[in-house]
Amino acid sequence: MAIPIAILDCDLLLHGRGHKTLDRFDLDSVSDSFLITQFGFPRDFILYLVELLREGLCRRTQRSRAISPEVQVLAALGFYTSGSFQTSMGDTIGISQASMSRCVSNVTRALVEKAPQFITFNRDLSTVEQSFREFQRVAGFPGVLGVLDCVQVAIKAPNSEDSSYVNKKGFHSVACQLVCDPRGLLLSAETHWAGGLQDTVVLERSALYKQLQDTEQGWLLGDSRYPLRKWLMTPVDCPESPAEFRYNLAHAATREIVDRTFRAIQTRFRCLDGTKGYLQYSPERSSSILLACCVLHNASLQSGLDAWTLERTEPLEQPKSLNQRPEDRDSQAEDLRRQLIFKHFS
Repeated sequence: MAIPIAILDCDLLLHGRGHKTLDRFDLDSVSDSFLITQFGFPRDFILYLVELLREGLCRRTQRSRAISPEVQVLAALGFYTSGSFQTSMGDTIGISQASMSRCVSNVTRALVEKAPQFITFNRDLSTVEQSFREFQRVAGFPGVLGVLDCVQVAIKAPNSEDSSYVNKKGFHSVACQLVCDPRGLLLSAETHWAGGLQDTVVLERSALYKQLQDTEQGWLLGDSRYPLRKWLMTPVDCPESPAEFRYNLAHAATREIVDRTFRAIQTRFRCLDGTKGYLQYSPERSSSILLACCVLHNASLQSGLDAWTLERTEPLEQPKSLNQRPEDRDSQAEDLRRQLIFKHFS
């Protein structure tokens, strides 16, 4: 049965120059390819989102002529996936810029509320053992719980004189610390960090850091910007033996999953793609939009969509090694890595 979605209500506008006004949009009247082009997702997933968020969106829109949850979801998806300013996307679906802004805000808040449901780092025994098996199939690296990275999303300069959002490349950004599994499913996404913070500082201040202190089995993989810890394996800075080279190769091939995952997220949600411009919002709202896109990424993956279908390909940036003081080195972690290399890569 066709499900009609009201597109215009209190913001009745002409749908572009020379077109008559639309008052209904029937999802079943258009193809999945059209919906994917305009809103980034197929019909079934859009309807799933509408039902998932309906209660929260209706709670925020108690006005007598409130915009329906269906329209709010379409408006937000259009913005997230187009990377266009709200004016142009609002014109596309026929609502005003003010209403477009409300839709994006409402859907973003509703998705952020769902983050604990969709982004979880489950470390029960069966999940850990499955993670070990799946990661080891990638490149032979044993004991991997997840792969770690800290990424930057460009934002407009905050109104204040705060320079803490200026990152090492010289533009304003929010930093997002991600951990994902072998499929690209996000296990952790902390999006609220100032772009000027070093990756190690973000890690040490994060909830993830506290969560992993009691880890007795397995480790994350992080690049050379991170310190070596018993629960965080990093590359050997200056490999000498064949075993160390094999370790580094397996490490790089496995850790690349998190790079690929974020490239796929940026490609699907073009509002996050710095090559298309930057988010025109405060750091706080930009962080919420970023987290909302992370929730959508996991929700789509859990619904059977391919995480990397839209992955953008580009050369990977080679990170600079962390300069550690001798007193900051973890001798137990160094011993553990040596044992790992000897046992599995010799």
